[in-house]
Amino acid sequence: MGAYVQSAAQIVEAIGGKDNIIAATHCVTRLRFALKDEGKIDKEALERIDVVKGSFSANGQFQVVIGQGLVDKVYDDLVELTGLSRATKQEIKDAAEAKLNPLQRAIKTLADIFIPILPAIVTAGLLMGINNVLTGPGIFYEGKSFVDVHKEWADLAGMINLIANTAFVFLPGLIGWSAVTKFGGNPLLGIVLGLMLVHPDLLNAWGWGAAKEKGEIPVWNLFGFEVQKVGYQGQVLPVLAASYVLAKLELFLRKRIPDAFQLLLVAPLALLITGFLAFIAIGPVTFAIGNAITHLFVTIFDTVPALGGLLYGALYAPLVVTGMHHTFLPVDLQLIANTGGTFLWPILVMSNIAQGSAALAMMFVAKDEKLRGLSFTSAVSAYLGITEPAMFGVNLRFRFPFIAAMTGAAIAGMFITINKVIAPSIGVGGLPGFLSIVPQKWTPFFIGMAIAIVVPFALTFVFGKVRKAAR
Repeated sequence: MGAYVQSAAQIVEAIGGKDNIIAATHCVTRLRFALKDEGKIDKEALERIDVVKGSFSANGQFQVVIGQGLVDKVYDDLVELTGLSRATKQEIKDAAEAKLNPLQRAIKTLADIFIPILPAIVTAGLLMGINNVLTGPGIFYEGKSFVDVHKEWADLAGMINLIANTAFVFLPGLIGWSAVTKFGGNPLLGIVLGLMLVHPDLLNAWGWGAAKEKGEIPVWNLFGFEVQKVGYQGQVLPVLAASYVLAKLELFLRKRIPDAFQLLLVAPLALLITGFLAFIAIGPVTFAIGNAITHLFVTIFDTVPALGGLLYGALYAPLVVTGMHHTFLPVDLQLIANTGGTFLWPILVMSNIAQGSAALAMMFVAKDEKLRGLSFTSAVSAYLGITEPAMFGVNLRFRFPFIAAMTGAAIAGMFITINKVIAPSIGVGGLPGFLSIVPQKWTPFFIGMAIAIVVPFALTFVFGKVRKAAR
């Protein structure tokens, strides 16, 4: 056995013993367990193990943070010690999903669809941020943009904008690929479905409102039945619903058509039927639902912006704990498509920064060297948009830093919402997040960032010192 067999044995004992483990695997930094009963976990014993840097439960999986490189060695010794078979990540997901209730399963489905396409969306957001810096008036020169003064940069800015916009213009193609894969269908058909919904022959969705006012929406005449010839650029719900239909229809046909005819019949029939349904029923209905959702959020934040920003800022971190934050990414994308920007995503940035600031304060409060090191590294991670190490490894563990972070995020969220800060794209949800904000709103956004840094840090530091003095 390897050098970490003792640590592996301690981990197994702390999570309820070998008999409590259904399956185990690992990712780059964490051991991932599907457990029979998470109530048997001894959290305190687990946190005392030298190699363990934190732990948390999400989507039916219990995850133990070990660290890159080291996790492989601990996992190898754990498998050898327990005699468990090596499970894949998908097997762990399947085992964990079996224990979820319908709401949790729906949230996990959304997460499984949108997490794979996040790198493309975040990259696009960062590049759009660079374009905003180059083309935004008043950033470098009063009343003029950088490219207005330095015209030789204009074409470069235009090329950056084209590269950045691609992921958003063809967003249904990305969602179609990921969604059809999740629902068990052919991902290539998902890509075709998504691109079909943004075909150049269709009226661009962003021109739909103006065309409707003029009465110039093009239509197909299907035997006397008129169907609007409209695309779904930037839309989320139409391609999600159509992807589900496509995948289930493909699986239905594969079971009933002989192997010799599947290549000729399955994909053409599935795509043709889904395409008709998408343009005739799925698209118009979900487009209306998407507009209604957008209208609801816009109305709330227009009517009571202070309350909306306060509540979303305070509740975003608890939503992350439950995994429900994944349900708001489609809302962000819908807001961007329908109104040109999202007021929710900037609040997410405030929450992430606040969690990092609370964790950073713990570095100055804690005396344990391991906790001090974890507090610093997890704070840096949160400032760059990844909050799980800070939240689960530090803040939730001591509770008061988590509450301090929620408080700071709520105040910052209220401030930036009152000042109508919006993001026309989604980028890195941390300190670099300003690149995704419209340049005209950088000043209130930076003030919000300062609030999200200072308030949680001060509250955590003061309460941590008082708590120690009281002991």
